[in-house]
Amino acid sequence: MVLPYTNDDIVNARRLIDAGAAAVMPLAAPIGSGLGIQNMTNLRIFREMITEVPMIVDAGVGTASDAAIAMELGADGVLMNTAIALADDAEKMARAMKLAVEAGRLAFEAGRMQKKLYASASSPLTGVVGS
Repeated sequence: MVLPYTNDDIVNARRLIDAGAAAVMPLAAPIGSGLGIQNMTNLRIFREMITEVPMIVDAGVGTASDAAIAMELGADGVLMNTAIALADDAEKMARAMKLAVEAGRLAFEAGRMQKKLYASASSPLTGVVGS
């Protein structure tokens, strides 16, 4: 089973799939950098365009929020090592990563509210007594 690293280039990912890749693993950032996801837009597009194999985000994940974001963007999983191995408390960081992956996946499945450039009332205006 081939699980190749790749950048977030869709054409390259398609070539890997055509060559038999069982999944594609776009890098979030340089390996071991802990910089987090450097191009969220590309990963979102990647997920929309590549659906026939799992998308596993790898490399550059530095903390739990990075893992949650990867999952919110539609990743099927997140591979990590350095963020846990180099944490002051590896056991706590591993638990945080687990919870973040679970939360991020649930958020992705739930569907994010639409972003707006303006404010809108969050409470209904129907039934409000006017003066």
